[in-house]
Amino acid sequence: MEPLRTLLFVPGNRRNMIEKARHLPADVLVLDLEDSVPSLEKASARALVSDSLAGLAPERREEKAKQKGRKVFVRINSLASGLAQEDLESVVTPGIDGISQPKPSSARDVTEVEEIVARLESERGIAAGHVKLLPWVETAEGLLHAFEIASASPRVVGISFGAEDFTLDTGITRTEDGSELLYPRTMVVIAAKAANVIPIDTPYNNFRDEAGLINESTLARRLGFEGKCLIHPSQIEPVNSIFRPSPEEVDYARRVVAAFEAAVAQGFGSTSLDGKMIDIPIATRARRLLMIADSIAGR
Repeated sequence: MEPLRTLLFVPGNRRNMIEKARHLPADVLVLDLEDSVPSLEKASARALVSDSLAGLAPERREEKAKQKGRKVFVRINSLASGLAQEDLESVVTPGIDGISQPKPSSARDVTEVEEIVARLESERGIAAGHVKLLPWVETAEGLLHAFEIASASPRVVGISFGAEDFTLDTGITRTEDGSELLYPRTMVVIAAKAANVIPIDTPYNNFRDEAGLINESTLARRLGFEGKCLIHPSQIEPVNSIFRPSPEEVDYARRVVAAFEAAVAQGFGSTSLDGKMIDIPIATRARRLLMIADSIAGR
């Protein structure tokens, strides 16, 4: 599974912002039809996003000839809004990699979107299973069903935590340090890991506060998140850096793997390195870090 460190949301009604985003180094561009688009502009945004996907596809094909290209997703409106069907009909085209689905309450919400996507792939000559799904966990009910949402379909590559809607739904008061979100964040990570998909953290809304962004993103990585949703281009590089294994981490991971493999070759199930025990879980964690580093370097 390719890393999804940075997911930049771009308002689907802003042509100039979509054009600027084309050249930004986010792992995923998410063209947004939901929260950032006023109600009266939903239809025009839908048309603009559809046209933009067609324009992005040729560039991405050229990139993929050289390296793994950036992904392009679209965040549709929720099923409850009554707009999801029209959104999907407009944007499931050869230029899209995935759908970001807001506010699913259960696995059934995910499979309902999956069924529409599968039909459109078949009708439009898109390889079956190409379009992935990235549901959000942003309601109390969604959190309670996070694992079933994450495991509802083979198309699901990750789940995103949405703190603003979650705190609105639950009545929780948001604070600057985010301590009130520690439990739901942890539960989202656990659900994602249990389903073998990527957990993605909520956006940091104060895009002028780089120090705050770095602190929150560092905490998110420690909790087990593997990426973060972004609302401004200035957030891409700091977050990419935080979710990119450092040279020191890569070097240590290589030493861990080498030491463990040498121990196994001698018939031992564990060893030590720099005064610390190295066993199967620690060696496995080191291998995973090296896989992530290699995948990122391949871009």
